[in-house]
Amino acid sequence: MKIENILPADIERRSMEIIESEIGDMSAFSEHERLIVKRCVHTTADFDYKDNLRFSDNAAELGTAALKAGSAIVTDTQMALAGISKPACKKLGCELHCFMSDPDVAEKAKALGVTRAVVSVDKAAELFAGKTLIYAVGNAPTALIRLHELIAEKKMRPALIIGAPVGFVNVVEAKKLIMTAGVPYIVADGRKGGSTVAAAILNAMLYTLYER
Repeated sequence: MKIENILPADIERRSMEIIESEIGDMSAFSEHERLIVKRCVHTTADFDYKDNLRFSDNAAELGTAALKAGSAIVTDTQMALAGISKPACKKLGCELHCFMSDPDVAEKAKALGVTRAVVSVDKAAELFAGKTLIYAVGNAPTALIRLHELIAEKKMRPALIIGAPVGFVNVVEAKKLIMTAGVPYIVADGRKGGSTVAAAILNAMLYTLYER
């Protein structure tokens, strides 16, 4: 086995070259979608994302436009929040939020007997009413279910929903549900996903707008 001698600055470039050589035909995807697929593969080393990522019409382009306009971003985990490019968000004026650890969220969730993810969605709906918002879910299917409810009730309308919770309970069902909400979505269909995938999808769009 030959170990490649690669400078740290070149590791990502070489990784992308390997992905390009192995991923196969990408003609079914738009340019923006291809960048997202490759970023998810790069993050996970899992080529299944070529097959399980679902895009509503022009979702990648609409999400990128929202970021360019300074959209707020809300995530359902601190891990996803940590993985999103802070320099890119700062340059574009995109506020980053995760409400899961907020004391008021924890208190309300306990009182109502619901998950903090549900209350976090409610909080985002209140704080960003009438504003451009991207909601990125990498862990909690209940967040997607609550998003669908509030959209149906016309209490919020995100510019883009990223649905990538990972797991076994209500995950597949919640992803299929959010794809019927009538708003732009990028969903990692099936059981796979996670906070790193949600962050990767956002970063793929951010990196088209911010030169690292």
